[in-house]
Amino acid sequence: MINLKNIKVENKKSLTSELLVLGRFKQTNAKNLVSILSSLDKDRVSEAISVDLSEGQAGDYLLVSGSDSYKRIMVYNLGDKDKLTNDKMREFGSKLYSLANSKKIKSMAIDTKSFSMSTNDKTQSMVEGLVLGSYLFDDYKSKKNEKSYLTSVSLMGKVDQSIVKKATVIGQSVCFARDLGNHPANILTPTYLANESKRISKAKNMKCKVIDVSKFEKMGLGSFYGVARGAKEPAKMIIVEYNGGSKSQKPIALVGKGLTFDTGGISLKPPARMDEMKFDMCGSATVMGVMNAVSILQPKINIVFAIGSTENMPGSDAQRPGDIVTAYNGKTIEVLNTDAEGRLVLADLLTYVQKNYNPKEIIDFATLTGAVVVALGQHKAGLISNNDKLASKIYLAGENTSERVWRLPLDKEYNKEMDSDRADMRNTTNCSFGSTITASQFLQRFIKNETPWAHLDIAGVAWNSRSYLHKPGVSAFGVRLIDRFLKK
Repeated sequence: MINLKNIKVENKKSLTSELLVLGRFKQTNAKNLVSILSSLDKDRVSEAISVDLSEGQAGDYLLVSGSDSYKRIMVYNLGDKDKLTNDKMREFGSKLYSLANSKKIKSMAIDTKSFSMSTNDKTQSMVEGLVLGSYLFDDYKSKKNEKSYLTSVSLMGKVDQSIVKKATVIGQSVCFARDLGNHPANILTPTYLANESKRISKAKNMKCKVIDVSKFEKMGLGSFYGVARGAKEPAKMIIVEYNGGSKSQKPIALVGKGLTFDTGGISLKPPARMDEMKFDMCGSATVMGVMNAVSILQPKINIVFAIGSTENMPGSDAQRPGDIVTAYNGKTIEVLNTDAEGRLVLADLLTYVQKNYNPKEIIDFATLTGAVVVALGQHKAGLISNNDKLASKIYLAGENTSERVWRLPLDKEYNKEMDSDRADMRNTTNCSFGSTITASQFLQRFIKNETPWAHLDIAGVAWNSRSYLHKPGVSAFGVRLIDRFLKK
């Protein structure tokens, strides 16, 4: 749930608000800072600053009573102006929301000039931070949170209203993706994802196609079907086309793993923390977050969104370790471990997208391996790509949005480890060493004609990666990254 419902650009002269926030850098001259205030308010704020001992350390603040226009005035310290980054702006936005809300403020005005919101990037980052900081998931509480007060923010100054709108949509789309991931698996099913995709794709330039598991065998989706066959919940392959560009323009494909619950199948996972396996659909949540933003912002590009969604259950019809399945591209796979299921779903999905849409580039998102958490922790996603240019664009987009990635190798010696004596390949190796890389090598075997492809293993950053932008739970990593990627 997003508590902040309204962010708008306002005229200083006519604005009234419960709280006015002025940003103070270490280098800020106090007289310049208070220049927009009435004489009475200037005196109050100037006196408060004169006795302040914080020296402008970021995060510190002063709060004084205001006049009729502003009941209270806050001076929020921003630290060193030379060190101001987009990430800092998001942090300021998020923390400002929490701070004002904690003081039961319902409306807040921000002086954009004092916050140095002079560029579109800085404005977008601040607004994103405000929206993301207001997120709360309490859908299943019998008593809803009653401590949410701040619902309206006014931006005073010369900022682009279209950028404010875009940033608000991006923030809301991140929160939508978080909601998807935070829902329990008995609610968030493949059918739920399919219905949400249908709802979103009612927008201009979009259309949705949902293929039910009952059609998988006949279509030749043997790899995907092998994972889905043990579950009572019907699996879905979800395809949403967005055609905002010219007809001659090849689409960018965004592909998401949507395992709404992963028990490991017959290769059953240990009970400890298995509840977290509802998060195994976070790759699809990222794709749907981007889908939501695109449906509203209508960029002039073509995109195909593809999601493979199922549960991985140890039912009486579940596939067994040692089974051999035939993928959509005709290749055979020996399934040595049914818990290496995400790559089996993605294999058919990647092949289907290439065969039917001939994309310019493919980016897939998946909580694919625990090994990536060992390698990179909870601060960066693993990036594996067959194309240096695509990898570089994703890396730079990650740096700009602070959704950072780190590239791992994709060398031929790792590829040999996926060979099988009994089939064309196997879905896992005999040891756990380098399994993020070998899993990616498996996926690469389903990329044809050297199509630029990047795989983002988000298992370490998709949930419980605490930061100032979100509370424990789903992060929706990748939504803001891909927004930046598409912009460039």
